[in-house]
This record gives sequence, structure tokens and C-alpha cells, in this order.
Amino acid sequence: MVHEQITEKINQLRQKGDLPPLLVNQLEEKLKQRVEMHQIKPQEIDEIIERVKKEYLKSTIEPEEAVGIVAAQSIGEPGTQMTLRTFHYAGVAELNVTLGLPRLIEIIDARRNPSTPMMVIYLDEEHRFDLEKAREVQRYIEMTKIESVASSVEIDRITGQIVVNLDPELLEDKGLSVDDVVEGLRRLNKGDVEYDGFVVYLTPKVEGLIDLYKLVERVRGVTLKGVPGIERVVVKREQGEYVLYSEGSNLAEVLSVPGVDTKRTFSNHIHEVASVLGIEAARNVIIREAMGVLEEQGLNVDVRHILLVADLMTMNGEVQQIGRHGVSGEKESVLARAAFETTVKHLIEASVKGEIDRLRGVTENVIIGQVIPVGTGAVELLIYRESGRGE
Repeated sequence: MVHEQITEKINQLRQKGDLPPLLVNQLEEKLKQRVEMHQIKPQEIDEIIERVKKEYLKSTIEPEEAVGIVAAQSIGEPGTQMTLRTFHYAGVAELNVTLGLPRLIEIIDARRNPSTPMMVIYLDEEHRFDLEKAREVQRYIEMTKIESVASSVEIDRITGQIVVNLDPELLEDKGLSVDDVVEGLRRLNKGDVEYDGFVVYLTPKVEGLIDLYKLVERVRGVTLKGVPGIERVVVKREQGEYVLYSEGSNLAEVLSVPGVDTKRTFSNHIHEVASVLGIEAARNVIIREAMGVLEEQGLNVDVRHILLVADLMTMNGEVQQIGRHGVSGEKESVLARAAFETTVKHLIEASVKGEIDRLRGVTENVIIGQVIPVGTGAVELLIYRESGRGE
């Protein structure tokens, strides 16, 4: 009976359109849960709905509010309290990740190459609960080079050969064999390759000691298996399942690896996400990363300020920075662009093109001394006087 009463009241609320549909659905779900758990009485339902409406109206902005300024201040002020260090990733001591102010600047600047790209790789039903199966995926993804499985790579001064002493335990741990190493060296195509047990010999074609030492470095760096760009992968148990954390990012190839959950896996590399999954996914990464940095520092910033910044950075269909090469440098107003950076350059370019400034924004109106079109300044009042009364 009570459920029917709640449904009826919620339907009335939907018809009025006072609250967003998502909020109405959540309210209906919570009311039914609380009534079942006897945490609220049926006669309290009306009061709760009114309180929710009142709180929602308090959280909305006034017409003509300068939301950009409010968002800038709400993010900028806590930004002054942020640290400048690189921390270990929360819960994964083996991985370093840039946090604090440097990471926030990277996000706002939409850097093409973040300083510490990383991925959180979730696994499918078959692999997420079994440690050995999770390690199989880890071995498949982690880029393994010869130096990762060799105890030493050195030059035999007598024969002039490069000798690779392989470590049997490391080979087994990485799921590789001596044949894989031999095949990798043959792909290098720099000489004849032979092996005896766990020792591999490369007879080089190069002449001269300097070229030989350069070849030794190339031999150490020969990739035997793994996804390019993924330097290291760590397995961690979280909330009853195994999750992989990677140092380095290659979203396109990792999503095609068997055993990876493509719906939950994500990267902190904004441009890479944009190219693989599209601009909406990149917008979500900007929001997630910015909020994560602020929350990690214990700073409470309303997500709507970050939403505004993310929308601004992605509204043209590509990720743009908040700066002279992005949002600020492409403003419609000539004076606003000139006020930001490279003043003379903007003014000369605008005069050559014959651009017109419509004076619709804040900056350009401040420059020429007019009332800014924000708040009461955006409203024009018309005084109507009725004739014939001697007024």
C-alpha cells in the first residue's frame, strides 16, 4: 500500500518536472528502501519530497551567474594547497604516478604525453578470481626484453662474440624459452645466432669496438613479448578480484588482449582515450582524473566545476587545453584574446582580417569600461510611464 502511495507521489513529481528525471528515480528507490527497512514512516514521505525539492533549488545557480569565474576560483584556490611531489600510486607501492598540482596542470594543459601514463586493467569472469590466470594476462601484456631474463650480456674479447647468459628462473617466470630469445636475436638480423643450454652466442657483422658496444645495448633492448609501451604490470587484489596496474599505456592493444574486461579497463592518457574510444570517453577521463587528484589531496571541490571545465575542453570534438593554444586562444572576442597573452600579435592579426568584437563577454567590457553582461548587468530594465496622470 505504501509503495503504491510513493509511486503515485513520484509520478506527480515527474509530471510537474520540478526535479531532473535521474534525481526523481533515485528518490523513488531510496524512499521504497527506507520504508521497507522501517527507517521512515509513511506520513513523512511528503515532508521528505518537499525537503529534496528545496535542497535541489538551493543547489541551482541564479540566471546570468558567472559560472566560469566561480569554477576557476573553486579549482584555483584549492590548487594553491596542493603538493608538488610524485607519489606512489595509492595501494600499489611498486608504481610511481604524478599527483598533486603537476598532474592537475597536465590535465588542464591537455598534455600530449603525460609524465606517468598508466592503466588500470580489469579482467573478465574467467581470469579475475584466479591468481595464476591473472598472471597469464600479466605476462602477455608486460613488455619483456632480453635484459629482463638475462643475468648478463657481455662481449667475449677473444672471439668477438656477444654472449647472453640467460637466467632459467626468470625465463620460467616470464613464460619464455631459450628458443624465444634466439628467435628475437635472429629478428635483429645483426649476425649468426647459436646457443648452448642457457647461453646464447651472437657473432656480429659489425666492425669496431664502438659499434660492438652499441649492438650490445640493442641486444639488451630486444623485445621478446608483450604490448609495446607497457613497461611493467603489477597484479593487485581488490574487492575480491585481481586487477592489473600497468606502468605505461597502450589502450588499443590492451583492449584486444584475451582475458581483459573491455568495459571497465581505463587509462589516464587523455589523448589516447580520445583516439581509441572517442571524445565523450576523453571527457570522462578528464573529470575522473581531476576529481581523483583533488580528492587524493583531501580537497573538497564540487564536481560541477570540473564538469564545466571538461565540457569546455571537449566541446569542439577534440581535446583542447585551457590556454593560448586552446580555449583561451580561440575566444570569439579579439580583446579577450589580446588580454590573455601575445597582445600585439592578436591585435595585428584581427586588424588584418577585419574582425569585429561584439563585446559579449566579461573581459572585453572591462577593457572599454562598460558594465559587464553578468548578473544584473545582463538585464535591461524598461520603465513604463502611464500618460495622463501628470507623471
